[in-house]
Formats: sequence, structure tokens, C-alpha cells
Amino acid sequence: MQTTFNTSLPIAIGADHAGFEYKQQIIDWLQHSSLLVKDFGTNSLSSVDYPDFAHPVASIVEQQEAAFGILLCGSANGVAITANKHQKVRAGLCWNIEVAKLVRQHNDANIICIPARFVTLELAIDMINIFMQTNFEGGRHQNRIDKINC
Repeated sequence: MQTTFNTSLPIAIGADHAGFEYKQQIIDWLQHSSLLVKDFGTNSLSSVDYPDFAHPVASIVEQQEAAFGILLCGSANGVAITANKHQKVRAGLCWNIEVAKLVRQHNDANIICIPARFVTLELAIDMINIFMQTNFEGGRHQNRIDKINC
């Protein structure tokens, strides 16, 4: 599988109960593609709090101990808001292929956030695939990235 990320590092993934089933199938797909995965849970459909999974994924991405992160919850808003509290994280909420490509090209996103209740599993995998294959364009976009942190 072609990827713009360092494939010697694991891909960090986490989800709340709403994203649990997709998370399991995405892990299978990534591992079938010979990619390393670090799963931060949840491990069931029981109701949980999304920050408990978003913070560990964001931390390992922020510390550059993961190639990138994948977060899933019902709307993906909660995990995106939580992950973006980390200074070196740029988590992008994606709901279609074009957005998944643009968050990499224009925002240099290092975590993709997927709304499990609003996209199909197939679309989620397609978005992750395009996210992995898309390079950051830099240039004028780098100037904007440099202005994000407070």
C-alpha cells in the first residue's frame, strides 16, 4: 500500500462505542495491508467517553511515535475537538474523499476523524486510504499552519 507516512511507525487508532465496529474492521484492513497498528480502544459496544480514547491517540501522534492517527465516534466532532487540544496535532473531520484529501494537502492533518454514524465502512476505508496517499502541499499552506498554535 502506498503511503506518505512513515510505515515503520504504527498507526494509532481509537474509537468510542459508536465507532467500535468500524475500528475493528479498519484494524483488520490495515493489518491485512501489512501496516502496524496500535489500538487504544474501546473494546466493546458499551457506552464510553470519547476523550478517554482520543487523548492517547493524539498524544502518541504528537510525540511522533505513530505515523498518524485514526479516530472514530458518532459524529467525529468530539474526537476532533479533543485531539486538537494537543499542540502538534492537526485532526481533520472527514465525511467524503475530497475532504480527506484536502485535510492532508492544505492542513497537513496527522489524524483523520471519521463520523461512524454518518458514513459507510467502505467510505471510511476509502477516506483513510486517500489520507495516507496524499502529501501536504506546503507553500502558502505552510504559512497558515504556522499560525495555528496559540
